[in-house]
Amino acid sequence: MAALDSIDLKLLAELQSEGRITNVDLASRVGLTAPPCLRRVRALEKAGVIRGYHASLDPARLGFSITVFAMVSLKSQAEEDLRAFEEHIKGLPEVRECHMLNGEIDFILKIVSRDLQSFQDFLTSKLTPAPNVASVKTSLTIRTAKNEPGVPLE
Repeated sequence: MAALDSIDLKLLAELQSEGRITNVDLASRVGLTAPPCLRRVRALEKAGVIRGYHASLDPARLGFSITVFAMVSLKSQAEEDLRAFEEHIKGLPEVRECHMLNGEIDFILKIVSRDLQSFQDFLTSKLTPAPNVASVKTSLTIRTAKNEPGVPLE
């Protein structure tokens, strides 16, 4: 795909802000007619710039009242051990994000849970005993001041 121009960036900003916008409204907001707007959006999807569309859900309203960040250190940082841990994490629906870090901590996980007891059960039965886990340090969130998906687009 060619470099993104100002119209592409406007399209992305609008879609990132409101993923359910109609093509006609999107075209109007970025100064295009509907057909070229749709072609550009499809090209951005095909190029992988737009990876998908989803609804932003409120965890608390769905019974997930606890969000925890877990810092995981592994016993071995051999590539096969790192990949094995990542594969294990992919099978745990409570883990919503998993990021490999450099430094002392190998991974940081964002975990949602229904309550403290459910989280403790998850921690002791699924995360801490996972192969190659040396230690897990957790922090429960008190509140979230900002939660912006995507990237900053002007």
